[in-house]
Amino acid sequence: MAINGKVVLVTGAARGIGRGIALRLAKDGADIALVDMRKDKLEDVAKEVRELGRKASVFVADITDRAQVFAAVDHAEKELNGFDVMINNAGIAQVKALEEVTPEEMEQIFKVNVNGVLWGIQAAAAKFRARKQKGKIINAASQAGVVGNPNLMLYSSTKFAIRGLTQVAARDLAAEGI
Repeated sequence: MAINGKVVLVTGAARGIGRGIALRLAKDGADIALVDMRKDKLEDVAKEVRELGRKASVFVADITDRAQVFAAVDHAEKELNGFDVMINNAGIAQVKALEEVTPEEMEQIFKVNVNGVLWGIQAAAAKFRARKQKGKIINAASQAGVVGNPNLMLYSSTKFAIRGLTQVAARDLAAEGI
């Protein structure tokens, strides 16, 4: 799928890998919907996207909240006049010995890294269906989701889970061109 002229939503777009993905896709001709919880940083990235000659929209959302993810997809479609690609990139990591992980840390990291991806898959698939079009959903994993890394028990576990979600979603949605 050529990316020129497509609308791409990137979660975790305020910095790091998400910012890099957004800028690279803008260089390749995509319009970018930037989603993160850091509005000030999102505005900076949006400015960079626009300087590349592409459209950018900013939407502040907590991806652990399913309704906010669906709202972000709706916003992208409305503001950028389309919706073609969902990149579920947002995630958090923690470096800690496995015996020190607390229930609260476990819950929070899974909510961001796994639930957030699931809500993104659901929101994108629903939008593609509503638009009666094919689409792409890309879920960021990590080599830590292939080989568990020391002191990254929670992060590695979530990235293994994302690989499973992605494989099942690919099979479930393939017949629809998603």
